Amino acid sequence: MRAWTPRQWVAAVVVSFVAGVAIGVPTGVVPTPFYTRMTPVLWWNYPVWGVSSLLMGLLTATYVNGPPVAGGDGPRGRRALLAGALSAFAVGCPICNKLVVLALGVSGALSYWAPAQPVLAVVSLTLLAHALVRRLRTAAACPAPTATSRRGSAELRESAYYDERSLVPEASHSGGEGSDRASAG
Repeated sequence: MRAWTPRQWVAAVVVSFVAGVAIGVPTGVVPTPFYTRMTPVLWWNYPVWGVSSLLMGLLTATYVNGPPVAGGDGPRGRRALLAGALSAFAVGCPICNKLVVLALGVSGALSYWAPAQPVLAVVSLTLLAHALVRRLRTAAACPAPTATSRRGSAELRESAYYDERSLVPEASHSGGEGSDRASAG
C-alpha cells in the first residue's frame, strides 16, 4: 500500500464512506429519519460497521489504477461482495430483517438470529481481510508495468536480449513432426 497512487487513496476513502453509509443507514447504526431501528444498537455494531467499511474501501482501491491483477475477479470478487452483505446482516436489527422474521418469526429472530450476528460479523471481517491480503500479495508479486518500462517492438528487436526463436512455439523446436529438423534428418 506504500506504493499506492493518490487516486487509489481517494478511491479507498470514497468507497469507505459510501460503504459506511450503505451499511449504516439501512441497518439503523446511523440514526436517520428514514428508518427507525426496533432494537438498540449494540456496542460491537459500531466497530464492525467501521472496520468493514474501511476494509471494503481498501479492497476496492486495489482494483483502481492499472490492469486487473491475475485472479482478482471471479470467485474471490463474489466472496468479497458476500462479505460486505454479511456485514450488513451482522449489524442490522434482528427483527427488522423481513426475511429473518418471515423464516423464524419475531421470537425466533431474537432467540436464534440475534446470537448468530456476532458470528456473522467475525466471518464477514475475516473474509474481507483475507480478500484484501490476497489482493495486496498478488499485486506485490506481479506488479503492473509502468509507462517507463514499456518498450516498443522495434526497441525490443534491437536489444541484446531479443531472440526471434523465442517467438516460435516450443513444439517446432523439438524436432517433432512438421519441423525442419525432422524433414532434414
